Amino acid sequence: MEIGGLNSVSLSDYPGHIASVVFVQGCNFQCIFCHNGFLIPRDVSHNLLNPEKEVFEFLERRRSQLGGVVVSGGEPTTQPDLLRFLKKVKTMGFLLKLDTNGSRPKVLRNLIENKLVDYIAMDIKASLIRYHEFSRASYSDIKLIEDSINLIASSGICHEFRTTYIPSMMSSWDVELIKELVPPGSKHHFQKFYPEHALVPWLRKRRKI
Repeated sequence: MEIGGLNSVSLSDYPGHIASVVFVQGCNFQCIFCHNGFLIPRDVSHNLLNPEKEVFEFLERRRSQLGGVVVSGGEPTTQPDLLRFLKKVKTMGFLLKLDTNGSRPKVLRNLIENKLVDYIAMDIKASLIRYHEFSRASYSDIKLIEDSINLIASSGICHEFRTTYIPSMMSSWDVELIKELVPPGSKHHFQKFYPEHALVPWLRKRRKI
């Protein structure tokens, strides 16, 4: 699997657990507010990637200190080797949290049916009518967003939905449309937007809200 980064210890990425965060390289979205823009390109030099062998060696050394592993990105579900990677992490005894943009419901279903994830966090980028504007996703991907939301909500797995709130771009109407996408009983929160590392320069120029 193509790994673009590793956060060795996080107290906030996996609720209730000390975890390491594995960042995959490559994303099929180009969200204008993305703060991990360096992880978007898929074709990068192997010298810039973290060898998978070294990641597993690190996790082995930290077995007694970590409760979980978060696989984030980039977009993990675009990785052909994701299932194999998660299986190996699970055999080491870690809880697994997956961060996803929800564009690959078939992949998510496969992971859920194989009991490879213990927690899923999905980003809802915007209301569906403005999804392309915020994520630059293809329209075929956007059609799959609702499928992923409903799949995750009905999975029986701990999960959450989250949206980066950009005051200068989102009206109260946008907020209500986003909330309507979340099934009853599922947790959803709006997270703060920090413009300093936004993908598009014109958002970086705005003052911190």
